[in-house]
Amino acid sequence: MTDTATTPTPDGSAKGNIRCVLVYPAFNRIWHWSQAGSIFLLMFTGARLMGMHQILSFETAVTVHTLTALALLLLWLFATFWLFTTEAWKQFIPKTEGLFRVMRFYAWGVFHGEEHPYRKSYKRRHNPLQALAYLAVKIALFPAIWVSGLIYLGYGLWDDLDNASFLLQIVANIHILSAFSIAAFVVVHTYLLTIGHGFLHHIRPMIFGFEKVELTAEEEAYFMADMPERLRTPRH
Repeated sequence: MTDTATTPTPDGSAKGNIRCVLVYPAFNRIWHWSQAGSIFLLMFTGARLMGMHQILSFETAVTVHTLTALALLLLWLFATFWLFTTEAWKQFIPKTEGLFRVMRFYAWGVFHGEEHPYRKSYKRRHNPLQALAYLAVKIALFPAIWVSGLIYLGYGLWDDLDNASFLLQIVANIHILSAFSIAAFVVVHTYLLTIGHGFLHHIRPMIFGFEKVELTAEEEAYFMADMPERLRTPRH
């Protein structure tokens, strides 16, 4: 039998049950860590291509960078298919409700010991600011770096165009700007994992799949009847 806890509302009344639920299935976790590892490898080899270190030879860096990028692009195609077929894409649609409370928490409250104002639910695991940031990355930065990278990679197919070298510089600058923007996102994302309950607390769900989320009565009844294996006793 699993334990439950209730989420209090500001007036002290019960709002919903907090249950430890498998919210990150195996593919989700494999996709996340494969993407993270690939991005760090792309950052490392990209830095070599820009002359920021000499650990690898230039030729090796080009090969590793290209193969990693193509493999990650293939992974993203599978992930996009998975997001839409499972309707998990809805997690990334931001809402304005509670956005400014979350922004205030990260700008002020986190430095004064306040509790995070957002309560995770099964259908809305990302707080409004997270959802907004992830959406911006997925619809702006990722397409920009992929399109510019593929155009750059295929330069031999259009190098006979007028002003081809000038156009190549524009493509390269877009690619570099997108790369630094993604790197900045990774730095901020990693930093935010260290606040609150700590780094391990935040990454544990993406390792084991289970996380404490708020379930409605209907969601809890559904899991207990049809998927009890996705419920686990929460660790306090």
